[in-house]
Amino acid sequence: MTRTVHRAPRIRLGMVGGGQGAFIGGVHRIAARIDDQYELVAGCFSSTPEKSAASAAELGVGRAYGDFAQMAMREARRKDGIEAVAIVTPNHLHAPVARAFLKRGIHVICDKPLTATLPEARKLANAAADSDALFVLTHNYTGYPMVRQARAMIASGELGEIRLVQVEYAQDWLAEPIEQAGNKQAGWRTDPAQSGAGGAIGDIGTHAFNLAGFVTGLELEALAADLQSFVPGRPVDDNGHVLLRYRGGARGMLWCSQVASGCENALRLRVYGSRAGLEWAQEEPNALWVTPLGRPRYRLSRGGAGTGAEAARLTRIPAGHPEGYLEGFANIYAEAARAILARRDGAAPDPAVVFPGIREGLEGVAFVDACLRSSKRNGAWVALAL
Repeated sequence: MTRTVHRAPRIRLGMVGGGQGAFIGGVHRIAARIDDQYELVAGCFSSTPEKSAASAAELGVGRAYGDFAQMAMREARRKDGIEAVAIVTPNHLHAPVARAFLKRGIHVICDKPLTATLPEARKLANAAADSDALFVLTHNYTGYPMVRQARAMIASGELGEIRLVQVEYAQDWLAEPIEQAGNKQAGWRTDPAQSGAGGAIGDIGTHAFNLAGFVTGLELEALAADLQSFVPGRPVDDNGHVLLRYRGGARGMLWCSQVASGCENALRLRVYGSRAGLEWAQEEPNALWVTPLGRPRYRLSRGGAGTGAEAARLTRIPAGHPEGYLEGFANIYAEAARAILARRDGAAPDPAVVFPGIREGLEGVAFVDACLRSSKRNGAWVALAL
């Protein structure tokens, strides 16, 4: 006897931004497809109706809009309108786009950072609080299985009292002024009007800051930052060193750079407690190194012996087969899907479902703001202005 298995209808997804020539839009579309939980049905992919329509035709998307406000209004009125929207625009558009959809009860999945400025972030946080819709921020590195393993080990006390946090994110793709040669990605990321006043500190420093907080559970009390722009004429920072003071006494250091020659995507986290330390590197994401005090160092591998349920629930393939950037992104989309489907059914999601949201977004923008204020004061200690 054959048993019929029924599955929930796919989540109807829209997208704002991510048209022809955009990098991150393609990443979001791949991530949304990996677990087959979403169907992209509408989009405002570019700043003009013609470009948006061309991108929609290329992607096989039926409904194209030339204006995000029009998209939000029309989709909210349709019986088959989108249930969630992915926002993959430059930073300065995150806030107005998100507010337009939140106002109409449409779930938001937004690329980081939350907004370009702290006042915008505060307004958006209020809009999210007033909406019935979910807000998901795609800090994708929180979706890696071994990051979840590290978080679980720290939460269970395996490292003891956390004392030291070292996190760094080093790249070299902006070591030369490629924005002046017409590189689209470099162009908007080094333009304060589009990216915000923070350069590397906003683009990748926020990832490092978020990863450290997500894994350790520590709350930042104050920071002292020294930001630089090494490439002549660049109006935003391309390198930053930040000292961190966490509540409870832990101390940390954060380094982010987009001019570190020879570095590709070197995100690395080290955490040291009174009983043990651990280390994870994004370029080798399936390994977590653990060093117990007074005992030999050992390696945990994704899907391998010694890992727990927190990592296993985000693991798709057997140990030894690499999982990385796209799968980590897909895990955030999968977690969002679980929450959205539960909301569709009028239920609460499984407590195991974890994803960054509006609070983490606000903290990230406040981190950038504090770094800028501190650096202007020659590295003075400042608190986050939440």
